[in-house]
Amino acid sequence: MSKLLPRIGRRRALQSATVGVVALGLLLWWLLPLEEEPPGGTIRFSTGTRAGVYYEYGDRLRKELAKDMPDLGVELLTSAGSQENVARVATGKADFTIAAADAVETYKLGGEGAGRLRGVARLYDDYVQLVVPPNSEIRSVADLRGKRVAIGLPDSGVRLIATRVLRAAGLDPERDITPYSDGIDTGPRQLGKKLDAFFWSGGLPTDGLRKLARTELFRFVPIDAGLVAKLHQGRAATRYYRATSIPESAYPPIQKGEAVPTIAVSNLLITRADMDPELTEWLTRTVIRSRDRIGAHVHSAQLVDLRTAIYTDPLTLHEGARRYYRSVKP
Repeated sequence: MSKLLPRIGRRRALQSATVGVVALGLLLWWLLPLEEEPPGGTIRFSTGTRAGVYYEYGDRLRKELAKDMPDLGVELLTSAGSQENVARVATGKADFTIAAADAVETYKLGGEGAGRLRGVARLYDDYVQLVVPPNSEIRSVADLRGKRVAIGLPDSGVRLIATRVLRAAGLDPERDITPYSDGIDTGPRQLGKKLDAFFWSGGLPTDGLRKLARTELFRFVPIDAGLVAKLHQGRAATRYYRATSIPESAYPPIQKGEAVPTIAVSNLLITRADMDPELTEWLTRTVIRSRDRIGAHVHSAQLVDLRTAIYTDPLTLHEGARRYYRSVKP
């Protein structure tokens, strides 16, 4: 009997080890995620004018999405800007877009389908840039009285913020100036011709102004903190404006080492509540992970940050975006 016991013990030990290996394999199979299949289909992404940052960012993001989701088609739609972008997504004419927070809040006051809007990520800030010829007598917003001023396309975020800035300075946008609807695509070419000044609100630097700075001189008119304080006395949407400065590095040939006081407002990547959560999760992942690659071409994109991306006020996060942020939470 003493010789049989070790043999039986070895057999039982081997059986136990085999059972343990199988159990461990089943446990690992259960715990480890299966290889995800990238979602496909087609989405419409509303951007802005081709000379603006929205379009450039959207175009670069489309290329990044093609790497992560090769079966996903991305159709870029040009637009007037934030106001049109928000309306397109809310009404189903586009699936994703970028829009300034003040335009989103304004649309929420009664726009069709506003309750379906959801946030995906906070991206970067737009800066208000009031541009005049270098020898202009215009030194403040109040000096625009009686001047020919481009205030942006009718459904743009520029139009929204420019009219509010003018009113804060005591000017009626319809009576106290001669308003024009030029945007960043046409405004720079008309400066000093049919225009005495033009407003632009966009990421820094904006390609349209950077190109102008290579061949033509211009000057930025400061927008001081006092105007921001007056803006905050208005509608709820104006609480998204903050006093800041255009850094001296934005347009070096023009600024010559000087920062310019102005107003900034955050940009949001938005979608609708009915957008597929899996697709939205994948898209959010690409937005965050491609920051440096896109930022090498679109300077504003360098400011996309995982720590602040979740703050999409005034919109709640889409469920797909929420999933992604939870998955990477430390």
